[in-house]
Amino acid sequence: MKAVILARVSSKEQEDGHSLDAQIANLKLYAERKGLKITKEFTIIESSTKGERPEFTRMIEFVKKQKERIAIVVDTVDRLQRSFRETPIFNELLEKDLIELHFVKEGNVLSKDANSTQKLMWNMGVVMAQSYTDQLSDNVKRSIKHKISNGEWSGPAPIGYLNSVDPDTGRKTIIPDPERAFLIKRLFEEFATGVFSQAELIRKASTWGLTTKKGDKVSKQTFSLVLQNPFYYGYMKAKGQIVPHIYTPLISKLIFDKCQDVMNGRNTKRAVTETKEPFLLRGLLKCATTGHTVTCDLKKGKYTYLICYDPANPKKKIWVNENVVIEQIEAALKSIQVPSNVWAEMVGHLRKSHESEKDFYHQSIKSLHKESEDIARKQDRLTDLLIDESITKDIYNNKLSQLINRQQEINQQLEQHHKGNEQFKIALSSLISLASHAYDIFASSTNDEKRQLLGYVFSNLELEGSKLVYTLRTPFHLFADLASCQKWLPTLDILRTEYCKDILFMFSHIPAPAQRRL
Repeated sequence: MKAVILARVSSKEQEDGHSLDAQIANLKLYAERKGLKITKEFTIIESSTKGERPEFTRMIEFVKKQKERIAIVVDTVDRLQRSFRETPIFNELLEKDLIELHFVKEGNVLSKDANSTQKLMWNMGVVMAQSYTDQLSDNVKRSIKHKISNGEWSGPAPIGYLNSVDPDTGRKTIIPDPERAFLIKRLFEEFATGVFSQAELIRKASTWGLTTKKGDKVSKQTFSLVLQNPFYYGYMKAKGQIVPHIYTPLISKLIFDKCQDVMNGRNTKRAVTETKEPFLLRGLLKCATTGHTVTCDLKKGKYTYLICYDPANPKKKIWVNENVVIEQIEAALKSIQVPSNVWAEMVGHLRKSHESEKDFYHQSIKSLHKESEDIARKQDRLTDLLIDESITKDIYNNKLSQLINRQQEINQQLEQHHKGNEQFKIALSSLISLASHAYDIFASSTNDEKRQLLGYVFSNLELEGSKLVYTLRTPFHLFADLASCQKWLPTLDILRTEYCKDILFMFSHIPAPAQRRL
């Protein structure tokens, strides 16, 4: 009788020293003793419980094509199957007298005429294999749950990180990728400004040298997944929850949230993709009449015109010379200049008040740490209640989600407090300096730098006919009102209480041309 032999190991078993060669040698000896003629060998390194098992399927197809009964020779039942999923396939082939099943170590052979004892032995073998698989599954689930509770990630590290082994403990860990981590950080920071479109940043990332771990260019889909992954600010998505992890974050939660705002169009205007000509105002202006993006056109190879619609006749296009709009932009930049004496007095006031506010910051930090410890204790009690079945899984998940969200808020507040009032003083001083020199910086910058500065200072630019209508970003809209010393103190209070986070964020993302001037 003809025969095929099947040898299988899972990837884990292969690592543990179970050899395919040993199985094949044993099966060949068995076939020789039984007078079976081996026509084909199938070797599989795959789980018998996951996926489509393509090699197993090829073996079944090969057997079905034979014109005579053929023996399938395997070492044990669990090498052939670890569940009853495949049993109907073998029962059909046995009923048609197309196969015999030879289980070498069990000493059991099944054919069309197999008796109840032989079938019972086969089924018991499958039951034992299924039980073993279930135990493995339980162990894996417990291991994953334990890892999650410890803040450990069990899958492949996201781009910007590497799976590694701690040299001290020998345990698996995740570390920042020395070749990509700083580029991922830069990607978040650039996108958070709202100046660049996704397509534009993907192109820029390619010029920086950012690639996937396989060496491919970063695709639009990968870019979007990166920007939405909380792993980069210290949290991970696990079992439908967002929980803190133990690895080094690449960015702050503040930057991550800014990126989500940009992606979803909240409180910001997303840039458009690049055009053939490097127009200065490309994608930065909206038509006040139609709400559409103002397009640009080049005449005679040197004159740039902006195309919008006439407010008096919305169906009529009008062409506005770019220089007319630039003059209005320059006037707007000049209007936010802060008088030097006001600047000096504001900085002096910040310096004097810093010492008196130290106690407030220390008390706030102490209070936040105490609340954080209380949340940890509540999480432990909540887990105990779930184990004791005093609460349902739904209640547990809902309460845990609330605690985790509050913990995230506390961590963000602690991050801001640790920066302290001194950093806020530096940030505000830098932004006031930028406001005071905005026109000079704009006038001396390249087109790309001017675009970045405009996106940094203005949150909205519209063209109503040839008239520029604009809204200044926070806190520049307040600087525009500092024309006299009588107004600066209440303005300073507003900056410190309402716009502290915005100012700290903007300070960390001052455009390159402005940095050179500060």
